[in-house]
Amino acid sequence: MAVEINSKIVSYSVKKAVEEPPLADENPLTVRIPSRPEGTLEAVSEKISYVGAEGRKKVYLLVSFMPVEGVLNGKRVVIERPVEFFFPSGQLSSEHQWITATMRSLSLAARGGYVTQAVADLRKVAWDKGLVRCGMNRWGKPMFHDSEVAAIAWSIQQILFRRGFLDQDGNQVPVEELVSRYAQRLASGHPWQPPTNEEIEKIERKAQHADHAKSDGPTVVGHCPECNGELIMMDGCPTCYSGCGWSKCG
Repeated sequence: MAVEINSKIVSYSVKKAVEEPPLADENPLTVRIPSRPEGTLEAVSEKISYVGAEGRKKVYLLVSFMPVEGVLNGKRVVIERPVEFFFPSGQLSSEHQWITATMRSLSLAARGGYVTQAVADLRKVAWDKGLVRCGMNRWGKPMFHDSEVAAIAWSIQQILFRRGFLDQDGNQVPVEELVSRYAQRLASGHPWQPPTNEEIEKIERKAQHADHAKSDGPTVVGHCPECNGELIMMDGCPTCYSGCGWSKCG
């Protein structure tokens, strides 16, 4: 529509497009999920076997995952988070009541955004019935835990590690890496795969060499026959510096 202007034009300006304010950052790791969403979720079923003072036991657990949105540096991102830990029926005896209660608590922690710390705290639980053997470490040696609770918590950490949510030691993977892993999964159609033990050892050896180059660390006197890590002299004995515990003096 044309408009006739009868007065003198003193000045003019071009109307600029209104810029939308930047999105406020919202860490997808800590976004609270009110309840389990309806419908189907991807889940991992795990059989956990362990041996303690009461003999060999086995339990089955289900861990469900879902994509969670957030905002990082003004951009919308998506990661995958665990949201539910479930103890299937058929195992509900009096000795398993504590597992059911613990799984409910972990589910609340997962939806509240602090499941990593909750599982790490469970690994510190001890009892007076002796050590519990469950799983193998990266050097192929049995793992011993302070209680059944700690053994199951370690097994849950390994589930989350294989899913790409935690590292092999149970530490939280940075959110930027979680975003990258989920984007790669959507692009390729294949889930993230954890590195092999050989790849982990190479990474650790490179880190050790870098640390030695930066500081005056202990002198390396060879390589461990168990894990191929570096040997240093401790109390006059060549001892594995990588932490597998091997010592030439026994």
